[in-house]
Amino acid sequence: MNTLQIAIADGMTITKRNALKIKRAPDLLGGVVILPIVFVLLFVYVFGSMIELPGLSYREYLLPGIFVQTIVTSAQITGYTLTQDLQKGIFDRFRTLPMSPSAVLTGQTVSDLLMNVTSIATMALVGLLVGWRINSAPHEAVLGFLLLLLFAYAFSWVTATVALALRTPESFNNIATVVSMPLVFTSNAFVDSARLPGPLKAVAEWNPVSTFVQAVRELFGNTSASMPVPAAWPLQHAVLASLLWSLLLLVVFVPLATRLYKRAVSR
Repeated sequence: MNTLQIAIADGMTITKRNALKIKRAPDLLGGVVILPIVFVLLFVYVFGSMIELPGLSYREYLLPGIFVQTIVTSAQITGYTLTQDLQKGIFDRFRTLPMSPSAVLTGQTVSDLLMNVTSIATMALVGLLVGWRINSAPHEAVLGFLLLLLFAYAFSWVTATVALALRTPESFNNIATVVSMPLVFTSNAFVDSARLPGPLKAVAEWNPVSTFVQAVRELFGNTSASMPVPAAWPLQHAVLASLLWSLLLLVVFVPLATRLYKRAVSR
């Protein structure tokens, strides 16, 4: 076997190991699935009755935002799991094995991608039950789900980098919460960014979360011609901007996370 084949085989082994770990600790998956369901019910049946959008049901407007919020939340499991493995000395055991150095991070991010498939499928089912509908062509809907999974994979590398830099579950959880909550709530995930006051509107329009939410809304047909046209370039070209964001995250954080991992296991 060549180096690439060895790396792929080792990555699949780590993926299987992490999938079994989630199976034995269902609270990890439960938190990722249950919390978004709570948000859907809360916003649809409590706040949704007070939010009116021209030419569009709030349920259809909301669900793409919940999809992206779910990804941001579930990606934190990547970081949390890595910090736990660091504390327990799992990486030290991996270092003694004849395995590819990239296999641990690749296996972790791929297993989390599989978890995101489950999470997004659950959210789509809940969305259909509360009135969300896909109003676009089948191929556009497929592209919408693929874009969500691409963002999920890229963002997992971001959280892996942060986790390897902080190295403890407590520190990672604190930082992840402080960053993820403002990132989601200062976006267009729940309300139209055009309704926000001046400075906050600018932040929301250039927030990468807003870009992904807008792209998914367009691919699912959850937009309305009656709503104001966004002024920011990322929202006017949301699908292209989302692909560029995903590429940028992977280019920056894959090598950075790999370098931090090698430094962690060399201590």
